[in-house]
Amino acid sequence: MKTGRAQNKTSTSSQQQSSASTPSASNYKTAEQIAITAYMKAQARGFEPGHELEDWLAAEAEHQ
Repeated sequence: MKTGRAQNKTSTSSQQQSSASTPSASNYKTAEQIAITAYMKAQARGFEPGHELEDWLAAEAEHQ
């Protein structure tokens, strides 16, 4: 049988692991901000095809 202290330590460890694998709301907000920035870059170029990845990577760099 575990003591209360050992159970709390195990419980906290499990909580930390599950929250690390779950995306947070701030991650979604950042992805949305990156998408908006990439869209604005494409718009400024007149939506010329073939630059989607370049726009996304540039937008990611701006938001880091």
